[in-house]
Amino acid sequence: MSSDELPISDETKPSETGAALPELKLPETQSDLTQQEQALQREIEMLIATRDDLQAQIAQTQDALGRVVQQNLAELEQRRQTLQLSIEQLERRQERIRNEMKSSFAGASQEIAVRVQSFKDYLVGSLQDLAIAAEQLELPTFQAAPSQPVPVQEESKPQAVPSPNFAESTFEEQSKKIRSIIDQFRNQPDYYGPVWKLRRTFEPVHAERVSTWFFKQGGRGAIRTMGSRLQNILIASAATSILYNLYRDRLRVLILANSPERLGEWRRGLQDCLGVTRSDFGSDRGIALFEVPEPLALKAERLDKDGFLPLIIVDETEENINLALLQFPLLLAFAPSPQQMIQQQSYY
Repeated sequence: MSSDELPISDETKPSETGAALPELKLPETQSDLTQQEQALQREIEMLIATRDDLQAQIAQTQDALGRVVQQNLAELEQRRQTLQLSIEQLERRQERIRNEMKSSFAGASQEIAVRVQSFKDYLVGSLQDLAIAAEQLELPTFQAAPSQPVPVQEESKPQAVPSPNFAESTFEEQSKKIRSIIDQFRNQPDYYGPVWKLRRTFEPVHAERVSTWFFKQGGRGAIRTMGSRLQNILIASAATSILYNLYRDRLRVLILANSPERLGEWRRGLQDCLGVTRSDFGSDRGIALFEVPEPLALKAERLDKDGFLPLIIVDETEENINLALLQFPLLLAFAPSPQQMIQQQSYY
């Protein structure tokens, strides 16, 4: 056998050494893949739909949240404006109250309470004064009159001194002392000083009013009110303190005001400015309070005859001055301003 004549294997016969190949079921595998593809496609569509729903819900939630936020912001802005308006109203009211307290003794908001308390203090003080006067009351005894009463009266006469007139040049030394005391009140206030010494801050406007009364009016005249009873009491206290420094226990202060409430304010104001106590008030004490001028004039006349020096102080609410008061050397009256007079006339 030549090389050209090689045996040719029979292709139709199976190989004896190789194993038989399994049969491929392509149609079944393709069907499964198709089903899986369709299932995946449905899942994808469901996920897409869920995503769209979630996105729609998120958008709705954001819109709703935005509306809520805007609504809340609008409400907060409205509340802020309301609070701002309320704050401005309260600030204006506070400023008005401060102005009222500056121009009145205790403020208009406390007027009723002050009146009630003043009336109570006045009643209590009056009852105490009445009890003390009753204890000191001496019943008349029927004894023979002294044979020579005239010399007894003459012995008390030397106690009297000429009526003070601080505007005259003859009282130059006394005027220097008064100016020195006024300067001391201004520059060296003594808030814990002895009784009858001024214990409050003394401003230049107060010093000007007191100096005018002493040196231009000679301790007898009316000065313009300060617009506040408390300020008027301060000026009257300064004048009283100066006179007490000059005349000591000879000085007697008689205050005229037309209502118990105002007299109560004067009582408390003098206690605060001069350190006096309730025992210093009374008909036979250093300070006496009167609602009408007639008994005050009688009291001043008796004091003058007994060698005392009455200082008459008239509250600003007194519209008319009783002529009987003008006979005494020391008179300090507070004259209301024209505006106050117009207001009082319109009120009545």
